[in-house]
This record gives sequence, structure tokens and C-alpha cells, in this order.
Amino acid sequence: MRLRPAALLTALALLATTLAAPPVAAAELAIPPIAYHQRILPNGLQVLSVEDHASPNVAVQVWYHVGSKDDPQGRSGFAHLFEHLMFKSTKHMHAEQFDRLTEDVGGANNASTGDDVTNYFEVVPSNHLQTLLWAEAERLSNLNVDEANFKSERAVVQEEYRQSVLANPYGKLFNAIDPHSYTVHPYKRPTIGSIEDLDAATLPDVIAFHKTFYRPDNATLIVAGDFDPKQLDAWVDQYFGWIPKPATPIPQVTAREPVRKKNLRYTVTSETAPLPAVAITWLLPPASDTADSIPLKVAAALLAQGDSSRLYQSLVYRHQVAQQAGADADGRVGPGLFTAYAILASGHQPAEAEKLLHEEIIWLATQPIPAAELDKVKTQLLTSELKQRQTAQGLAFALGQAALIDGSPEHVNTDLAALQKVSEQDVHRVLQKYVTGAHSVTIDYLPQPAGAATTSGAAK
Repeated sequence: MRLRPAALLTALALLATTLAAPPVAAAELAIPPIAYHQRILPNGLQVLSVEDHASPNVAVQVWYHVGSKDDPQGRSGFAHLFEHLMFKSTKHMHAEQFDRLTEDVGGANNASTGDDVTNYFEVVPSNHLQTLLWAEAERLSNLNVDEANFKSERAVVQEEYRQSVLANPYGKLFNAIDPHSYTVHPYKRPTIGSIEDLDAATLPDVIAFHKTFYRPDNATLIVAGDFDPKQLDAWVDQYFGWIPKPATPIPQVTAREPVRKKNLRYTVTSETAPLPAVAITWLLPPASDTADSIPLKVAAALLAQGDSSRLYQSLVYRHQVAQQAGADADGRVGPGLFTAYAILASGHQPAEAEKLLHEEIIWLATQPIPAAELDKVKTQLLTSELKQRQTAQGLAFALGQAALIDGSPEHVNTDLAALQKVSEQDVHRVLQKYVTGAHSVTIDYLPQPAGAATTSGAAK
């Protein structure tokens, strides 16, 4: 059975009824499975596909199993750099031709870089599927990694750093979370990289990175939407099957982040932030540990999803010490992070917000959770997932997340059922195990005049 929009709309209607119902425990919703097909080409390319003829569109995505954790030492930002380079010229395509192949036919394209993956994604009318498959195979096999492309895209990435980190009043805070939260694991290198590391890079460095990671046995092709399965297989074989699998092994990250032995505190200063802020992090298990990672996502949503959430009600509404507060359970292939943060209101300091953040987390970890509150949050998370899956692009993203981050494509069909089963005891258990019962890293973010010292750290 394919997951049809009609089935999704029925599920969403039932969810709306649940939201409007009296505060009793919600019944579990039966969700039609996504009928995906999986095959592995002889050269190692993983192919995942979901056939759905609800609309005459098709999504094409290529997820490369390389992210910022794989950047060479002293060369942070390489994975991010290739997100940009892949839109430049190839042996048979001009620079920016992907825009012409997608936008000029009413479609769209984009890409993103994460800690573990770099993905490239397009959606086009389904009669352009063949062209897009050829184009994705072309830039996998024939990308021009030359001096001109390297220098132009390095400048683009560096400008992106200036805008998102330096010009954003709180960009330095969020960019500092990973470097201060990890001691050994390469997740401590921010995905966006640094201007200094990119300046130090050379063309041979970039070519070596491309040869190492951009190969068929390190990629997953995902196609979702309106296509004929036999024709898709034939085109995939035609355009991707000939690309050779290199004889060299793919480097793997083997570093293991040690358990924290004590609480740590750091201070980061900003010349542009108008008000202080604070962020606290705890280490989490890999996303593939769904018995814990799914309840942790529910816990983060209870704390921070919407104006009725616990952190907003406490820090922003009742005590008025913050103008913004949030929490996130960031699952990764390796150790993830549970983060709670607050951007202060005028006249308040990080210590006030830090105290309230801890209080709300401890309360959630130890005290009864009203059934209506828990059901509401789970329904919100479920609704978000179901809405995403109404489009071909959303289906492909859900499948990619399941396959590459959560550990298996089958998670696309099991995790929503697991989400609905999360109990009060599950939320208490994971918070007590990974948050209230573990050591934290705290970052105080302080406005400071130009010329003052920028960062310090000390044990707590």
C-alpha cells in the first residue's frame, strides 16, 4: 500500500479531532506505511524510491554520506564548500545549469550540509525525471574542481559565514555550541567552517576531499513521486551504473566522545549582541537509539514548542527574564546534543535564566505530566511529520532522514508508531538518564565592547 495524500488527509482530520477532544489519552492512529523500494547497484550506490502518482511531480535527491564531521583537520567547512561547488560546471554542464534544468521548467533545487550528510534535492514535473537523473550522475562523475570554481565558491562560503555568524547578533553563540560541547569527536567543528581554515585551503586539498567522499558507494539516490518503476531502474542503471567504485576505502570517523566527568562553563562575548544569552548542553545517544531519541524529542517539545510550552511560560511570560527560550534534542549518527537556551530580556543576566531552565527541566523530569499536555505535544509532532509526507519532496526527505541519520529506511514506517507510544515514564527516564543525571556545558554569552577578550572557559 502506498502512502496516498487521501490517507494523509484522513489522518490529519483525525488528528484535528483529537486536538479538539476532551483531555483524555489519545488513541493510537494507524498510519499507512510508505511502500519504498531499495536496491544497491554493483558500484555501491544505494537507491531508494517511493512511487506515488497523486501529482505529476517527482523529487530527486542525492544524499552523500559526508558532513562537517568528515572535514580534514584544520580545514573546517570543506563539506559545506562542496555544497556550493556541486552547482558549478561539469564536463558537460555549464555553471548554474541546474537552475535552468529545474527552475525553468517550474521546479526548484537546493542543497544543505549537516554534521553527517550533504544532500542535494530537486523537484520537477515528472516528464523531466530522466534529465535530472542524468544531471545528478554528471556532477557526481564529472565535476570541474578547478581553481576558478574553488576560489569563487570559497568566497561565497566565507561571506555566508560573515552574514550568519558575525553579522547575526547571536550567531556566535549558536556557532560556539558544538566547539564547546565536544572534546574529541569531530562534531566540534562547526558545519559552516571558518574564514581562516578556508583561507588556508589549497586546490589539491579540495580535489583530494572530492575524490575521497564523492563516489557512488558513499551516496544514496532517492526518487519519490510520479514515475514508472521499471523505467526508473533502467535510467538509474544507464546514468549511474557505469560510474566506477574506487578501490580505496572510505575514511570513517572512529573517535568516541568520552562521558563528561564534570560540568563546564564558558564565556563567549559579542560586539553586536544587544542583550546577554545562555545555552546549556548535554550529550545524547545516536539517533539510531530510537528507544531514547524519540522520547527525548518529545521532552524537548514539551519544554519549548509554542507559546504554551514550559520554557516560554516560565522564562518569557511569568518571570519575564527572557525574550526567547528554546530547547532541542539534536539526533545525529554519532553522539547528539540536548540544548536549552535563553536570550535575555533587558535588565536580566544569564544566571537568572540558567536557574529557571534547570528548574523547568528538573520539574519535567520528576513530576507528573498532564495527559492532555503530553498528547497535545505528540499530536503536534505527528501532524508535522504527516504534513511533510504529503509532497514528493517531503516523502524523500523522510526516507533520507530514516536511512542516513536514524540508521535504516524502515524507521520511516516505525518511528511514528513509536512516537505515539511515548509515555510520561519514557520522558522521565530519558531526561533523568541524559540530562538531569549527567554533566552539562554552559555557555554565557555577553555583550562586550570592541577590543575586549572574546572567549574563556573554566571548570564548574
